[in-house]
Amino acid sequence: MNKGNIVQVIGPVVDVEFPDEKALPRIYNALEIEYEVNGNPTKLTLEVQQHLGENWVRSVAMSSTEGLKRGMNVTDTGGPITVPVGEGVLGRLFNVTGDVIDNRGPVNYTKRYPIHRPAPSLMEQDTTAKKLGSRSSILFAHLQKAAKSAHLAARVWARLLSSRS
Repeated sequence: MNKGNIVQVIGPVVDVEFPDEKALPRIYNALEIEYEVNGNPTKLTLEVQQHLGENWVRSVAMSSTEGLKRGMNVTDTGGPITVPVGEGVLGRLFNVTGDVIDNRGPVNYTKRYPIHRPAPSLMEQDTTAKKLGSRSSILFAHLQKAAKSAHLAARVWARLLSSRS
């Protein structure tokens, strides 16, 4: 595993220097940092977004960068961020790095796919109609209310702007 050090932290953006330019992590590779915040062990995942030159890569943190400091060790995982897929993940909640966040125990899955994977072709997609569960209808009801609120807010904002001219 390739190791580097943090050289700059600007909000969720973390620049990392690796000792060998020939061994820079690829774009979309996951980087991991293990450290402590207020005495609690923390593992932060970063995703490489850009090669900056001078052996530096620019990455984006997948959660809070609280407690990061220049000089901290960073490990290249050698691959992209992946998430579990399959029947076992249906109805479960995950964060962006594929960790379960619904407190319902471990997930039964057989495969993990990268988050930047190409979309399946139309021939691979299922076109049969399926009934959505009650949780889905509640989610769609909230989304519909949010859309109506956003539309109303846009109309009010447009009126305010037109009344000022």
